[in-house]
Amino acid sequence: MKTIAERLGISKATVSLALRNSPEVSKKMKARVQAAAEELGYKLNPALGQVLSRIRTHDQYRATLALVNANEDRQAFVRHPTIPEYVAGARGRAELMGYSLDTFWLYEPDMSGERLCSVMTARGIKGALIVGLMDDANFPEKLLPVARNLPAVVTGVRTHEPTLPYVCTDHHGLAFQAVENALRLGYRRPGLVLDGDIDRLVEGRFSAGYLYGQLQLPETNRLRPFYETQRVEAEPELFAGWMEVERPDVIFTLYNNVEDWLKELGFRVPKDIGLIQLEWRRQNNRWAGMHQHNNHTGEAAVDTLVGLIHRGETGIEAEPRAVLIAPSWQDGNTVLNRGHKVVS
Repeated sequence: MKTIAERLGISKATVSLALRNSPEVSKKMKARVQAAAEELGYKLNPALGQVLSRIRTHDQYRATLALVNANEDRQAFVRHPTIPEYVAGARGRAELMGYSLDTFWLYEPDMSGERLCSVMTARGIKGALIVGLMDDANFPEKLLPVARNLPAVVTGVRTHEPTLPYVCTDHHGLAFQAVENALRLGYRRPGLVLDGDIDRLVEGRFSAGYLYGQLQLPETNRLRPFYETQRVEAEPELFAGWMEVERPDVIFTLYNNVEDWLKELGFRVPKDIGLIQLEWRRQNNRWAGMHQHNNHTGEAAVDTLVGLIHRGETGIEAEPRAVLIAPSWQDGNTVLNRGHKVVS
């Protein structure tokens, strides 16, 4: 590195950063350094680099990451049913890796995308973790300046225009495993009750896993999903009509109030019909269901973001890799075990 530095008239520190593809060095300088290194036959020793990196950073503060609340609710990090788990996982993993988190709200008044990016740059923030996109999977235009200049990762959904690296639950696998576990419990007419907008947000992966799981059943037992959950309070006959036509013996859903709808129709849970929660939560552990492990999503999102930082990739430049978090089955009192073993 000393030889390269002397040849180019720069410091050894700049050479080191350039060879590690650090975002702190311009692309032009990286190209000069890497060309000189190639000409001289210099190659980094990855193993040695990792050891030295650990020595330099052990028990030391490394840098700051941005934690962007992209939900319209300023308090979504504390009162949304799902988002706080992402945040808890992200905070824990960031602390473990020596990073601090600086929180931003996407809908902050009078804060343009350019201004937001400038603030992050001024604070020395190395990358952005975007949490809370629940209504629209299109990447927020306001965050484009951030994604063009900093490493960025999205949690929960795959964004469009552009697609950035993202970490989310394996919704397809979750729904498919829910069907498999219901069948192993002895149910034969599983039904899906889901807000259609939520299913569209995850590109139909809940429905896809459910419908694929139904292929194990005869056609007469493959039920049409119910997507009109937002209209049931005003039009309860919609759900009642679906129940009368489809006659499910177990229902997969994200919503606890489905149990109330069933009681109003005279069904007893689990004696008459089973209920399986597609987003099992400890605070409502009476239900059987699929644990999404949203805290693991937050942890993996930080891991992914740190990888982008080390490779010197911005959110826009990075290949849109996906990390899917596997769910697991949780027993509960809303289903009957009919002598069959369930699987994780």
